[in-house]
Amino acid sequence: MTTPERRQLRPTDVKRLNRDWRRRTDARLGLLVESVTQPFNIGSIIRSAAAFGVEHLWLAGNATPPTHRNVAKTALGTERLLPWSHAGTAAEAAEAVRKEGLRLVAVELTGDALPLHEAPLDGDVCLAVGGEDHGCSPALLAAADAVAYIPQVGRVGSLNVAVATAIALGEARRREWAG
Repeated sequence: MTTPERRQLRPTDVKRLNRDWRRRTDARLGLLVESVTQPFNIGSIIRSAAAFGVEHLWLAGNATPPTHRNVAKTALGTERLLPWSHAGTAAEAAEAVRKEGLRLVAVELTGDALPLHEAPLDGDVCLAVGGEDHGCSPALLAAADAVAYIPQVGRVGSLNVAVATAIALGEARRREWAG
């Protein structure tokens, strides 16, 4: 028995594949980023958000804006695909999220946080992540409808904020697609 030849998809095939997944996607997905200051992290977050179909990016606190010259190094042009606004404080950003009809789920390690795979990510949801050093502020955690954490089995205490964001966005979409 021989295995069929494997090859990478051509750009037109990738566009067709992505279009098929967009047709299977109904839930609205937002992202609130509080006080993430490193342009590399913001660029990576934007690229992941664009890949998973985030409809709006709310920035809070002193988060670096997508217009920062160094963001483009990792966003690779996706910063022009993602609508964004600076919403002020964490509480103001949470209010803006709710005005759009989205439930707010913070990704953070807290005593009452649910494992990401058990968190309420169904329907229209906005994920929230916090700064590189301190995570989500107490104000953001107080405003969240739920808190989720990413289970880890290694000896590292936490993930890079851009990596954690990508994992959480991917889980939100996976849940929707799995039905």
